Amino acid sequence: MSTFRELHAPGRLLILPNAWDAGSARLIQECGAAAIATTSSGVAWARGYPDGNALPTRVLATAIAEIARVIGVPLSADVEAGYSDDPRAVAETVKAVIGAGAVGINLEDGAGTPDLLCAKIEAVRAAAALAGVDLFVNARTDVFLKRLAPPDRAVEATIERARRYRAAGCDGIFVPGLAEPEAIRALVAGVAPLPLNVMAYPGLPAASGLRELGVRRLSAGAALASAALGRARSRAGAFLADGRSEALFDETVEYGPTNALFPRS
Repeated sequence: MSTFRELHAPGRLLILPNAWDAGSARLIQECGAAAIATTSSGVAWARGYPDGNALPTRVLATAIAEIARVIGVPLSADVEAGYSDDPRAVAETVKAVIGAGAVGINLEDGAGTPDLLCAKIEAVRAAAALAGVDLFVNARTDVFLKRLAPPDRAVEATIERARRYRAAGCDGIFVPGLAEPEAIRALVAGVAPLPLNVMAYPGLPAASGLRELGVRRLSAGAALASAALGRARSRAGAFLADGRSEALFDETVEYGPTNALFPRS
């Protein structure tokens, strides 16, 4: 099995379909995924919480352990902004996530300052070293997603943050909301040698185009979880309306082969 870090090597594009529970993770692995990442929104919704640093960290650690139990590929956990503004508390959360089986994390700046994310990265890096885990820290910056800078300064502002996060100890830069090829090309060069991670987004080039641009990681984000919930809602609504069975069995997995994917203990 390749290590998670090796999957980000220059010239490679790691495609990460994001899971939200053990079942979705195991099915994604069966589709050929070289690694599994979680989506914070999907994990939170599946456990009855909103996205946005509301999920109790004990619930997060349990979810990661459930996923790690059923997969045989590297697992990266979305820990949002670390569920705290205290870098020491963030480090404790990441220690729990590492203990649950994750070898990578996403840690975001969101509405917080770059100074705060730098402090969190430093604390997390120290905690991983003490745990003896080669943790891949993917620093997510929301400059594009949340429009934290004017459009004509978005690339420059992202590069400025990326350089600070690299100095703090991150291993990759994640820029959700980025889709325009020229901006991607500029960011690949600007954040080098760190790998650039982009997220599925309308208008984003396909894998072949992203490879040519130098992108090394492509995440699905919440898209798969949202699609699954959207399909469940439409099927449930139709079933409640007319009670017909046929549509419920359209594009489903087979019970026997799916059940056989999961260990009994």
